[in-house]
Amino acid sequence: MSLLDVRDLRVTYPGGAAAVRGVDLSLDAGEKLGIAGESGCGKSTLALALLRLLPAGARVDGQVLLDGEDVLAMKWGRVRAVRWAGASIVFQGAMHSLNAVHRVGDQIAEPILLHRKATPAGARRKAGELLEQVGLPAARASAYPHELSGGQRQRVMIAMALACDPRLIVADEPTTALDVMIQAQILRLIEELVSEQDVGLMMISHDLAVLADTCDRLAVMYAGRVVEQGPARQVYEDARHPYGRALSGAFPRIGDPASRFAPRGLPGDPPDPAAVPSGCAFHPRCPVALEVCGTEDQVLREAGPGRRAACVHVGAEGATGTGTAGANASTTSAGADGSAAGSDDASATAGSDDASSPTGANDASSGTAASPDEEVRSSTT
Repeated sequence: MSLLDVRDLRVTYPGGAAAVRGVDLSLDAGEKLGIAGESGCGKSTLALALLRLLPAGARVDGQVLLDGEDVLAMKWGRVRAVRWAGASIVFQGAMHSLNAVHRVGDQIAEPILLHRKATPAGARRKAGELLEQVGLPAARASAYPHELSGGQRQRVMIAMALACDPRLIVADEPTTALDVMIQAQILRLIEELVSEQDVGLMMISHDLAVLADTCDRLAVMYAGRVVEQGPARQVYEDARHPYGRALSGAFPRIGDPASRFAPRGLPGDPPDPAAVPSGCAFHPRCPVALEVCGTEDQVLREAGPGRRAACVHVGAEGATGTGTAGANASTTSAGADGSAAGSDDASATAGSDDASSPTGANDASSGTAASPDEEVRSSTT
């Protein structure tokens, strides 16, 4: 039995905004699952729904099974017991998540006092140990959030998430606004903690490269749905869905002349959750869309060992032979410079925006995809 099993999860905000539309995911203990997508794709709403942290008025359907127990069917007393102790969340934006007028040690100790029934002295001692576990001196427990750097505040958030030894940790953009050196330290810390404590990690980010380097499996979300999932490195390097290829192509690769001389971009923004296009929600932006894509919704289908993708080209002759088949030279067919996706997640109603990120698209080619070097040579001639 999986540690976490999400079945047909749907979240609709007042006004009809369908932020999450039928998501199915599973996560085992000791496994790291990445959730990727632009701002507005429903990632943060998914995270909040797992622990019933959405605002009043949001309608949630489906099942969220944590160790076989449905979180959505729990009574509120049981939900409060599960939070922190069974599953915890690292919110994006540590400065806004920490209480500015309380010392960080007291904030780490609070769930320990509530869930572990520890004495105040015991809770403070545990808070100091947790800070040392995430690489901070125990003496920093007396600091206020504004006295810490961004990386230190993020470590405090991770310490809070570990306070009651949860089985599951949901990390929503844990490295947002951190410089690359601190980002690398935080990612290595998370990996070590998951490995040592055998917890399940769901990590949410718009940065596909970070997720591919950190996670075991990767699920790509668009317009509230998972459009591709599989082994993280394979999805990043050999995406089968055009949107997955667009996200991967948006990040330059050191030493790859194609990404330097031919930057890729994906025009437009994710659709309004209250007005999702008919058929495949990605078809208005897709460089390889067919006529059927505008009328028929695409479901996840097998795209290789342990992989699935919701695309009409998946399974077609030659479409899955290479991960770049049918869409590879986006600067000519998509015809757009890289554009930043700045649409807010529908979870803004809940007061939690996804971090926006630029995404890139690949061009359509009718045959076997050309290599990056071939693209550069053809563009220069």
